[in-house]
Order: sequence, then structure tokens, then C-alpha cells
Amino acid sequence: MHHDTKLWIDQLRSGDVRALARAISTVENRAPGWSELLKALFPHSGKARVLGLTGPPGAGKSTLVDQLARFYRKDNRTVGIIAVDPTSPYTGGAILGDRIRMQDHFSDPGIYIRSMATRGSLGGLARTTADVTTVLDASGRDLIMIETVGVGQDEVDIVRLADVTILILVPGMGDDVQTLKAGIMEIADIFVINKSDRDGAEHVEREIRTLQSLAMRHDGWTPPIVKTVASQGMGIKELADAVADYEAYLQKENLAMHKSVENWQERLIEMLRDAMLEKAREHMADGGVARYAAEVAEHKRDPYTLIEEIAANAGKS
Repeated sequence: MHHDTKLWIDQLRSGDVRALARAISTVENRAPGWSELLKALFPHSGKARVLGLTGPPGAGKSTLVDQLARFYRKDNRTVGIIAVDPTSPYTGGAILGDRIRMQDHFSDPGIYIRSMATRGSLGGLARTTADVTTVLDASGRDLIMIETVGVGQDEVDIVRLADVTILILVPGMGDDVQTLKAGIMEIADIFVINKSDRDGAEHVEREIRTLQSLAMRHDGWTPPIVKTVASQGMGIKELADAVADYEAYLQKENLAMHKSVENWQERLIEMLRDAMLEKAREHMADGGVARYAAEVAEHKRDPYTLIEEIAANAGKS
């Protein structure tokens, strides 16, 4: 390992926030040295508890994450927050509005917040988020919260990185609970009904229970439903307790490792796909794809043979 890299990693692990920010940017932008950095940090990761929080826009996720972070800080645990917005064009920096409230925390080095948005990056958001999580984990954070907006495939992939997945819903969604992507319902370990002081909280709870009775979990856990009013700090302790209960369950049933193996299976295939794609791209000169696309569109050649040839070439290097 290069001497500078070692120094950088020592700073990062001693809690230096600037070293952490630089490492995250390096990994996120795939800047020179990013893979060496991750290789060196990986052995130091694996200790943080990763919570994934998702739910439709307007569910009050940021407020909930904010309150949960405060709760854990009172317990003297350090927190890293990754706020992922797959819908927003990248404006360079935080997605404002929701994040302004988080300013309170900026004086507290025990909370580190990073916003990420889709930039059509190769490998997608899930992979970059995974790598940023590794950096935060290696920096010694006790808890990492990944907050994502929306309930599409991106979210399912991102939340798969988590040890505990929390799905946040709100009253007034009515039958919309049924339209949530099946994958999201299945991977939720804990359900939260936020803004539960509004009419319709019971209705949402019934909907969740109905859907739960149809889906079978292979780990035997029945996800609890926690009611919160995050804006008033209500139900936050109950949510933290539910997280602790699920963690205890995973330990008791020896499921934590099993879950980790499953997550890594997904991630390794994803990483392999990215690496192969990179290789294939290197073999196609600039404009190669456009040229091939034109040939296929004009039926001058068939796509099947073409892909076989590109894959064979990429495999040789």
C-alpha cells in the first residue's frame, strides 16, 4: 500500500471528517485510486449496523431519519446517513429542502450526512451506495442509515445492502399499499406508519397485515408495525426497540450471516456485471456501439452473433 494511502486511511479511521469526505468523493466519482482505497478499507468494515429506510415521497422519511439519528446519538453511537434520491438530477451537493433541517447536526461530528443522486453512473446507484457504505463502515461509524426516495427497483437494490430494512408508509395512501412494488413489501423487516395521528392509520395497518398474510418470509420473522409521528418525536424509541428486536432475532436464529451471504451474492453478480461491461466497452472504440446499433437496425448483421463476438473479445484481455 502506498504510504500516502496508509496515512489517509489512518486519518479516516481515527475519525477525521475531512479524510472521510475525501474518501467518499473518491469512491463515488471513481477517481484515480478508488479501487485501491476500497481494497484497503474493506478489512476494516463489517462492524456497522446498516439500516435501510425507504417509502414513497411525502412519507416523512427525512424527519424520521433525523429523529432516529438524534436518538442514537443520545446513546453515544456514531451515525452515518446516506440520503439517496434516484429521482433527482444531480445538482452537485445536497438535495435541499429536506436537508436544511439536518443543519442542526453539522456541529456534531458524530453524525455524518451525505446526499447522493443518480447521475446515470455506470453500475447504477446501488453499487456506488454500497461502496460509500463500506467507506463509512470502515471509518468506524456504529450505525449507517441509507434513506432512499421512492419504491422502485433502485430502492429494492439499495435497501438490499441493509441489515435491517424499514418501510415507511403514511395514512391517506389508501389502497396504494397494494400497488407498492412486491419486492419492497417482501424485504421490509419493520413497517412504520408515520404521521399516524392522521385519519386512516388503522386502514394502512390492515392493508399491511393483509399483504403480509399473503407473503411468506423464509426467516420466520413477523415484521412489526410501529406507529410514529416523527415531527413530534413520537414512536422513535419504539422504532429503535423494534430494530434491536430484529437484530436479536437474527443473532439468535443465526440468520445474520445467512442474510449477509445472500446480500453478497447479489452484490458480487452486480459487480461482475459492471466489470465485464467495462471490459466490453474498452474493446469498442468510440462510437462503436452506435455503429453496431446502426448495422443491427439495418439488418446488416444479427445482434446475437455480435454480442458473442464482443463477449469473446472482452474475455481475452
